[in-house]
Amino acid sequence: MIPDFLVTHSGGFHADELLSSVILTRLFPRARLIRSREREWTSPAQDRIVYDVGGVYDAAAHIFDHHQRGAPLRDDGQPYSSFGLIWKHYGHDYLVASGLPREDIEAIHGSFDAGFVLPIDLVDNGALSPATAGPLAGLTLPALLETLKPVFDEPDVEADDRAFHAALAVARCFVEAKIAQIAAKSRAEKLVLQAILNTGEGRVLELPIGMPFRPAVVKSGADHLLFVVHPREKDWCLTGIRRADEGFELRADLPAAWAGLTGDDLEAACGIAGASFCHNGRFIAAARTRDAALAMAELALREALSDQQTSMDKEDLVET
Repeated sequence: MIPDFLVTHSGGFHADELLSSVILTRLFPRARLIRSREREWTSPAQDRIVYDVGGVYDAAAHIFDHHQRGAPLRDDGQPYSSFGLIWKHYGHDYLVASGLPREDIEAIHGSFDAGFVLPIDLVDNGALSPATAGPLAGLTLPALLETLKPVFDEPDVEADDRAFHAALAVARCFVEAKIAQIAAKSRAEKLVLQAILNTGEGRVLELPIGMPFRPAVVKSGADHLLFVVHPREKDWCLTGIRRADEGFELRADLPAAWAGLTGDDLEAACGIAGASFCHNGRFIAAARTRDAALAMAELALREALSDQQTSMDKEDLVET
């Protein structure tokens, strides 16, 4: 079914119908977007998709409202907004139209649903308050999109429609960027998993380019890895691996003697020509060449393993 019209309600707008419109206008670029509360538009018909208005959820009739009694719920009992319903029924097609690899679409669809769509659904239904974000409440995506609405005493009767279309362009940027990010993480995972295989029992993982690596390291069970080395635009980076998703504790810190040093001072501290920077937090360092970065990694590794052995010896001593 290729609709002639995409119909949502007129007046003030929220994130859910804006984001629904992002999906549908990408899939059906020739369809005319209608904002109306008139029954002649909000009633099901063969020439339209109706969403966030109409008082019915009936996918076969292409109408996707969630405000009525008996509104649809997810399998876990959490409520849908129009965005969740549109993503459920049209999200896979949207990802195909975006040119993403077919084998990745199911995973990307689920990730985007859990991390982007569901929070919009919950906020729109009052099941989650942006206030839980504390001082950042006004910077959540639903709040930011609503700041694009006209002020209450705007006299122009067309202001709402103009603001909706301006906000639609902004919402589209967020959807496309988030999906691109998720797809990139999927590509990165494949590269990291291959690099882990290539590394074998080694404890320093070398990657061909900077990329998200921790999820793949955890997924692979490569608990032996302590450091990662990869090229950057003009130099090489050496970084630690966080122990957990939350917090900043590393599997191993860079040497304390390097902390906060740069240039000649760092070269003198580590004895490696080309060492150029170490963050005072000891979680990232840089070098001018690959050889220097790998040498720094090996030196950091020896110190980390020595520290671990010392800690184990102390524990054994205490136990005895």
